Amino acid sequence: MTATMDRQVAVGSVTDLTPGEGRTYVVDGHQIAVFLLSDGTVRAMDAVCPHKAGPLADGQIDGAVVTCPLHQYAFRFDSGACTTETVAPVRVYPAHVADGAVIVQV
Repeated sequence: MTATMDRQVAVGSVTDLTPGEGRTYVVDGHQIAVFLLSDGTVRAMDAVCPHKAGPLADGQIDGAVVTCPLHQYAFRFDSGACTTETVAPVRVYPAHVADGAVIVQV
């Protein structure tokens, strides 16, 4: 993964996603969770919770956050910050849909 996040990668079809749920894709050996929100937008972030490596794609979406299914830590889609200050943030990635494909900027 480059620090500049200047490459756009098609990770899959938007039809593979279910509104209100996440799915994990592997880009350059790195797991990225992609979420299709109820308004049709997509969000992307690291797929692994920094607390105990929980699968964030399996977490519950609640407005602007996804909650890790293991220990209930919530991470903001806009910044990757955890709502619990003692837990490290996750990296977020710009994402959008183009011609039916989910594009993540890495």
